[in-house]
Amino acid sequence: MSRLEDYALLGDRRTAALVSRSGSIDWWCSPRFDAPSCFAALLGTADHGRFLIAPNDTTPSDAGTVQTTRHYLPGTMVLETEHETPIGRVRVIDCLALGHSRPLLVRLVEGLEGTVDMTVELIVRFDYGSIVPWVRRVDDRWHAIAGPEGLELFTPVQLHGHGKTSTAHFTVAKGEQVPFVLGWFPSSAPRRVPDDAAALVDDTASHWRRWSARCQYSGEWREPVLRSLLTLEALTFEATGGIVAAPTTSLPETIGGSRNWDYRYCWVRDATLTLEAFLIGGYDHEALRWREWLLRAAAGDPETLQTMYGVGGERRLTEIELDWLPGYEGSGPVRTGNGAHSQLQLDVYGELLDVLWQATRAGTPPSTNAWSLATLLLEVLERRWREPDEGIWEVRGPRRHFTHSKVLCWVAFDRAIAMVEHAGYEGPVERWREVRAEIHSEVCAKRDGEELGAFTQCFGVS
Repeated sequence: MSRLEDYALLGDRRTAALVSRSGSIDWWCSPRFDAPSCFAALLGTADHGRFLIAPNDTTPSDAGTVQTTRHYLPGTMVLETEHETPIGRVRVIDCLALGHSRPLLVRLVEGLEGTVDMTVELIVRFDYGSIVPWVRRVDDRWHAIAGPEGLELFTPVQLHGHGKTSTAHFTVAKGEQVPFVLGWFPSSAPRRVPDDAAALVDDTASHWRRWSARCQYSGEWREPVLRSLLTLEALTFEATGGIVAAPTTSLPETIGGSRNWDYRYCWVRDATLTLEAFLIGGYDHEALRWREWLLRAAAGDPETLQTMYGVGGERRLTEIELDWLPGYEGSGPVRTGNGAHSQLQLDVYGELLDVLWQATRAGTPPSTNAWSLATLLLEVLERRWREPDEGIWEVRGPRRHFTHSKVLCWVAFDRAIAMVEHAGYEGPVERWREVRAEIHSEVCAKRDGEELGAFTQCFGVS
């Protein structure tokens, strides 16, 4: 297992993988961000699944003899990693291919100087490291199947079974290319993966560059801004427009701690910042798709607005613990699902109204459906803003009167008033002004940290 900061993200707008500096893909969920993983070494050991391609010299005793550098190709999510050994230099290009009907993990090894001996270790463990698949050769392809899932690998390198691991050794010389294309498929409908890894890399890079060329941000730190926008786009579920908070589950807030949550879902409170980021970059289409996803997910009974939803708008995100995984650096428990989906977090009302206001300010087309939903939500909030809740910290304990939640309730009515005053929408604006003023007075009256010149996390706590 590598340090978190040594992992790079690969994404294809439906799945995501993490690859370490040493060349090990230690996390990949397919065919969706929130699907069970087939590589889960990130949360355990290599025996829980990984896909390693690296020079032989990267064993612990010889780690100092290999110098590794890496970077994304400009404007893309295609990763290049170069390993320099005492006898040669090799490049590994990694990406999740775009433009295909199923996830394809592409790895292309290129010889740059001299001759380098390489090692491959492919350990597939479906269902978060718990299921050992049936591995066999089908014609000239490597197959791993268990239950509903299957993986097929194309490569000219011959893999051999050693226990429950598939391994290989090969040599790459200057000017040579060695491809690896690993594709997911439903086990009931196997399909051959493409065998032209170089073309897959080129097509994917071209697609990302076309997307990046649309960036209209020209201010300070343009390259880091564009890289951030690329990351947001890579975490977007293309089929719906939903954007996951992270591609992983159960990475600890503190090493050894138990606050290890599944973040492969879409949070309402992330919507405003994400929408603003896309609009600043000139990605109006992406911003509108995110807004429309949010409105679809939140549609229905306004009393049941959730803090988060699945990438397709799913509401039931049942939380369970995976006791066979020890967790990152032993930080357990490992969880999938997120119990916070059923919590009351009043701040989400303000965040949703702020999304609509920010979109309106940016000149996006008005939405009568969005405004209809907003007014229904405000009716609920008029009754409920005085209630305690679990708040932005998603506490697993008694509900409290969180200052942040109350302020975001104020934001909800403030943005609704702005929509009426500046965008021509209709609503009971005088009543909303009264509620806004009442919330303001309540928050200021409960300012227990006045001697510090600050508000406290929740009412009545100094």
